[in-house]
Amino acid sequence: MKNTIVLFLLATLVLTLVACSGGAVEFTDSVSAAQPGAATAGEASTTVTIQPTAEATFTPVSVEYDSDDLNPSASSPDMSYIELVGDSIAFEGEGVAVDGNIVTITSAGKYGISGTLNDGQIVVDTEDEETVYLVLDGVDITHSTSAPLFVSNAEKTVITLADGSENFVTDGASYVFEDTESDEPNAAVFSKDDLTINGTGSLTVNANYNNGIASKDDLKITGGTITVNAINDGIKGRDSIAVMDGIITVNAGADGLQSNNDEDAEQGYVSIEGGTLSITAGLDGIQAQTSLVVSGGEITIVTGGGSVVSSSGGGWGDRGMEGNPNKTAESVKGLKAGVDLTITDGVIQVNSLDDAIHSNDSVTINGGELLLASGDDGIRADATLTINGGNLNITQCYEGLESVVITINDGTIHLTASDDGINASSGNSGAATGAQPMQRRGPGGFESGDNYLYINGGYIAIDANGDGIDANGPIDMTAGMVIVNGPTSNGNGPLDYLGAFNVSGGYLVAVGSSGMAEVPSTTSTQYSAMVNFASPQAAGTMVHIETESGQDVLTFVPTKEYQSVLLSSPGLLNGSTYIVYSGGSSTGTVTDGLYVDGTYTAGTEVSRFTITSIVTGEGTGMGNFGRRGP
Repeated sequence: MKNTIVLFLLATLVLTLVACSGGAVEFTDSVSAAQPGAATAGEASTTVTIQPTAEATFTPVSVEYDSDDLNPSASSPDMSYIELVGDSIAFEGEGVAVDGNIVTITSAGKYGISGTLNDGQIVVDTEDEETVYLVLDGVDITHSTSAPLFVSNAEKTVITLADGSENFVTDGASYVFEDTESDEPNAAVFSKDDLTINGTGSLTVNANYNNGIASKDDLKITGGTITVNAINDGIKGRDSIAVMDGIITVNAGADGLQSNNDEDAEQGYVSIEGGTLSITAGLDGIQAQTSLVVSGGEITIVTGGGSVVSSSGGGWGDRGMEGNPNKTAESVKGLKAGVDLTITDGVIQVNSLDDAIHSNDSVTINGGELLLASGDDGIRADATLTINGGNLNITQCYEGLESVVITINDGTIHLTASDDGINASSGNSGAATGAQPMQRRGPGGFESGDNYLYINGGYIAIDANGDGIDANGPIDMTAGMVIVNGPTSNGNGPLDYLGAFNVSGGYLVAVGSSGMAEVPSTTSTQYSAMVNFASPQAAGTMVHIETESGQDVLTFVPTKEYQSVLLSSPGLLNGSTYIVYSGGSSTGTVTDGLYVDGTYTAGTEVSRFTITSIVTGEGTGMGNFGRRGP
């Protein structure tokens, strides 16, 4: 019997930013307990200088709420009342014009509306520089040839859903416009100016012609239970959409929520600060022309009927290309931004046919609980992807994390991919296609001048049928914990990189096939060792590495068949000899296949090795031509 005498650090890695932006960024990580196989159990502190990644250029989102956005209008002496009576409208007073089944509000003020209107319309058309308040208190409005609720002109309109009320707005399948060149209104609830919806009642919008709720300026939702069923887009705010609170359900034939101002860099954004959103969309779930920011709330999104992925991982034939046979021609993404997508908090669940989270430039994850299933990428940024925190669980995808530059500073990440787990790549070009300029660097390695992967902390567990970690450029690992259950096919490897993979800290175990298996570079400062078995080991077969004195360095049970085991750990010491066992059992606590704090019962000893250089036992991967394992 051999005693396991090591403490285990899963993810308590504290990164402190101590340098200003614009130059090199310096992180200090303090480890309060040793990782598996650490030489000491005391506190260790290292300082590592990291080159800064490219910053996306975007305008920060700042939403200002007025008092009338947040305070629903209630019954008051200065409120006028409009009663809808089937085919007619009852009103006494000033500021309102009634023409048959059309009522036009011509003056700013507060208007309480109730009743049923058959094939009629509420129009707001004011010249006042003041707000129009519409308090819906049990209305059912239908219009067969135009928008039932139409704000033609107003400084601002606030729709309040009265407490306990149920309100319905329904349009027809075709609209009749005033002239042949007009295409507005084009939503069941349509405003040419700023629109806010608040209150505690409910509103159901059935849009049979085009969009559900639309504003050509800013659209804010701060309360209410809102259901939108739209043949096209569900909720649109051309300049912006801001959701502070409310229960929102959208069933849309196209996009669920969309802000599409492409003429002003400070507009076209979506901000979700709170509320509960449930979105089922034929195309994108939430789409912002510029920035998309989620700082709270609960969001559930299904797009395109949900995720469908290829069952086989990509081989050399797919390398550097969008090899997903199920990739869609249309954009059917969960969260999508044209410039920047930032998540700081909230609970987000996405089941998407296309990327679950996507930006045409940058993605930043600072926090939140994310549960993602995708038919393509889990998280994709065309330029930079930065993860500073949060709990990310990607249960299904083609590739897990993809961007030209990926930086992981903190957070907990679990991902399962049918192809690559993490891919630092442009995603549509590479060495195989010759479309991306490549530079020769090092003995046999080819490197893109743009692609880079930085791992500075966090906890990462990868299950990939393709490459576990794939970088069309260098990798730097300074801290954190990384567990890779890689491919079974020799056409892929647990690690695949171009240029150099420098490891200066952290804990890395990567298992999988041996045909393309790679090891870190000899320019690393932390020791690494690779063990290649004579034949593939069955899934669930424990691999155990310990010192000659019995100290546990690795006790791990891979989820799939494997033939190579790579370990980089502070517990590997120069001049020390280690024993490798196959099989056996452990009484320790297991997390993602890794055992700690238990007693190991030995299986079969398969080899011994002595650390004599930074890398012991070399891989045979394409990034290391001519390098052979033992």
